[in-house]
Amino acid sequence: MTTVQSESTTERIPGRAWTVRILGHSDRTVSVTCSTDGCRMPPRSKDLTTQRTFAARHAAAHARAATVRSNAWCHCGSQRCGTHPDARAHCAGGVVLVLRHDPTLGRVWSVEEVCETCAPLIPHATVLARAARPARTAERPAAQATQVPPPSRPGIAGGFSAAPAPTTDGTPPVRSASRTPQKPRRRRSRQGR
Repeated sequence: MTTVQSESTTERIPGRAWTVRILGHSDRTVSVTCSTDGCRMPPRSKDLTTQRTFAARHAAAHARAATVRSNAWCHCGSQRCGTHPDARAHCAGGVVLVLRHDPTLGRVWSVEEVCETCAPLIPHATVLARAARPARTAERPAAQATQVPPPSRPGIAGGFSAAPAPTTDGTPPVRSASRTPQKPRRRRSRQGR
C-alpha cells in the first residue's frame, strides 16, 4: 500500500512572536534590537526619539508582513500565559495577531499570534488581524450517510418487501427460507393445587 503525505492545515504549529526593543547603554546612546536575526537595525544613536520611531515602525512592518495562521497555537499559552498572570483562562477560539506595547515604558513592542481568549486579557494589547476561517466547500460525509435513500421499488410503503419479481425465463422465483420452524412450547401445569 502506498501512502501519500501532504501538509495538513489542521496540524497545530507554534504561534509566532516578534519582539523589538530599545536598549540603553552607559554612554547615553540607545540601540534597537529585533528578535528576528535577519532584520537590519540602525546604528547606536543619542537620538531616542528617532530610535523609538524606528522601533514602532519596525514592529508595524512585522505585523503587516505576517499572515495570521488559523492553525497556530496561542503564543501566550505556550509561555504559560505570563502576560496576564492575574487573569487565568484556558486558550480557546480563533487566532489573532496582537501588538503589545506599554506606552509608559515605551521600550518594547511585541507582535504575537495568540488565541481570542487571551487577547483581551493581555494588558496594552491591540488586535491587528484575525485568522481567516476555513470555508466550507462540501457537506460532511457523516451528514450524507444519515440521509434516507429513496425506495428501490416505488409504491411499497413502510419498508415492507413485495413479492419477488418473476425471472426472465418464466420460472417462478425461489424464495429463501428466512425462518426456521420452531417447536411448539408446552405450558407447565400447576402442580400442588
